[in-house]
Amino acid sequence: MTAGEVSINIHDHGAALDEKKKRVQCNYCGKVLSGFSRLKYHVGGIRGDVVPCEKVAENVRESFRSMLLETKRASRDNEVQNLYHPDLPWKRYCSPDLNAAKRNKRDGNQTTGCGSGMHAEMHSVVEDDMTEHVSVNNRTRAMSSGAKENVMPRQAQRCIGRFFYETGFDFSASTLPSFQRMINASLDDGHSEYKVPSLQDLKGWILHDEVEEMKRYVNEISRSWASTGCSVLLDGWVDEKGRNLVSFVVECPGGPTYLRSADVSAIIDDVNALQLLLEGVIEEVGIDNVVQIVAFSTVGWVGAVGEQFMQRYWCVFWCVSASHCIELMLEKIGAMDSIRRTLEKAKIITKFIYGHKKVLKLTRNHIDVYDLIKPSKMKLAMPFFTLENILSEKKNLEEMFYSFEWKTSVWSSTAEGMRVARLVGDPSFWSGAEMASKATVPLLRVLCLVNEGDKPQVGFIYETMDQVKETIKKEFKNKKSDYTPFWTAIDDIWDTHLHSPLHAAGYYLNPCLFYSSDFYSDPEVTFGLLCCVVRMVADQRTQLKITFQLDEYRHARGAFQEGKAIVKRTNISPAQWWCTYGKQCPELQGLAVRILSQTCDGASRCKTNDLVSEAMLLVKRLIQWMTGLWTKHHRRLCLNMVTVD
Repeated sequence: MTAGEVSINIHDHGAALDEKKKRVQCNYCGKVLSGFSRLKYHVGGIRGDVVPCEKVAENVRESFRSMLLETKRASRDNEVQNLYHPDLPWKRYCSPDLNAAKRNKRDGNQTTGCGSGMHAEMHSVVEDDMTEHVSVNNRTRAMSSGAKENVMPRQAQRCIGRFFYETGFDFSASTLPSFQRMINASLDDGHSEYKVPSLQDLKGWILHDEVEEMKRYVNEISRSWASTGCSVLLDGWVDEKGRNLVSFVVECPGGPTYLRSADVSAIIDDVNALQLLLEGVIEEVGIDNVVQIVAFSTVGWVGAVGEQFMQRYWCVFWCVSASHCIELMLEKIGAMDSIRRTLEKAKIITKFIYGHKKVLKLTRNHIDVYDLIKPSKMKLAMPFFTLENILSEKKNLEEMFYSFEWKTSVWSSTAEGMRVARLVGDPSFWSGAEMASKATVPLLRVLCLVNEGDKPQVGFIYETMDQVKETIKKEFKNKKSDYTPFWTAIDDIWDTHLHSPLHAAGYYLNPCLFYSSDFYSDPEVTFGLLCCVVRMVADQRTQLKITFQLDEYRHARGAFQEGKAIVKRTNISPAQWWCTYGKQCPELQGLAVRILSQTCDGASRCKTNDLVSEAMLLVKRLIQWMTGLWTKHHRRLCLNMVTVD
């Protein structure tokens, strides 16, 4: 259950005081009631035999209130349903008002729940008192003799709908018997049957409610852009048809917002056209709100657009995704002769093991992890993750290739099998793997932190990369000749692609680091900070104010003195720290919040669904085609009318 969703299991809102559950205590106000049934009405705030709870959260009260009222409504509909008998005259059930009857039928079809839905199917009316064939829902008889069908709470139906919308699954899956059984098993003890949302519900009111909620969510987030700023993230890929597609996502502390996707295949070589596309996105978000563009690559059309963008837009920074840059560092390290040979040997081992089912089964019986190959969407990092797994299973792999099961297997006598066994028993392979691990594991840890974390990392990426280099240095016992090649590979990508003035300014304005004993401000940091002040603040008077306010921050005067404490600066995010302790310096506070609220990674961490993006592009094209067809037909019709006149 995600944050904000309410559990509809009453046992989560109260505790039984005896084994027979006759006395139950409310989790919110502590009141003792006779049974969980009364607790539902108590929590739902429905007066009658119980006193409403005054301490329960509003969303919890509303969920139970809606559930109880819908259950009552369904019960009343069932009572009316039971009045039906095939021998009774039809006139008794026929509405005297045809329009009212049609309205009732339409409303019944839109209302979820078994009672009103069946009631609408039973009654069919035509003009002049003529009747149509009335089909009685078979479930009416089934319910009277078998399991009772319950009305699923509205919130639960919306959760099911949200599942379909987020995954992009075909709505028809909701009609499968296995889907119905899954819902019954998860919501109840099996004695009751819940009616899952119909196709009409998923395409109708549930979709409408989710769209409205999403609009409210997006509007709420977009209102925060003015104060926190935002980053426009680019994500590009080539689909199965060979089309070059790109998605635009807006990221801020409130959460990511998918903006749009575009097919750039026709303009892939036209930098000006691509620039216009990006400018349209920036105008839509608001140029005053955009702090940076985060690209997913450094080559191809992305690199060309980036160069032109930096010449045109002074106040917006162009950055490259941190995870992509770290992958480039790993690629450079992997190209070194000693590392490349080790990776090739590791690939020979895994290819042999995974190429034969019996060998794979034997391996899994000996190693602690299920898979040696660690799948990852970051392809350049995947060989290093796998090598780390192999190194951690060194002892188990050696034991496997010395085991009786291996020696008696048919594979132990093959050339391929003997080669792999020699590799696993070769000390030079393991020493090479250890060296590669010392150089790359720190980068892999940062890659996971950046790609999977949900907090803005601009205030930490500068210090983090310095720590990576220091860790590598320690792993090689401070021997300069050993660690220098890896430092060079890291610095090359850092200086060329990864480093941004935002990272240096974020390092300086991060109180968690600035007020620590090992903070060090070199010319690169100072220049980055001043660059951000000049580029992000247009008014020169405000720039001057920020310069003086930086002195207050530097010497921890006023409220900064209180916020300097370790507990105060480490328990909240840097941006929140500035909101709390930076009020005496409003201009500097605003700048710091905008910088520290940004991400340093691209759209890949937002887990955008490429298939859904492609489907949305298809729908957009279809709408454009239909609109064009209608316009063409309309013009032809008008022309014909003029000709006739």
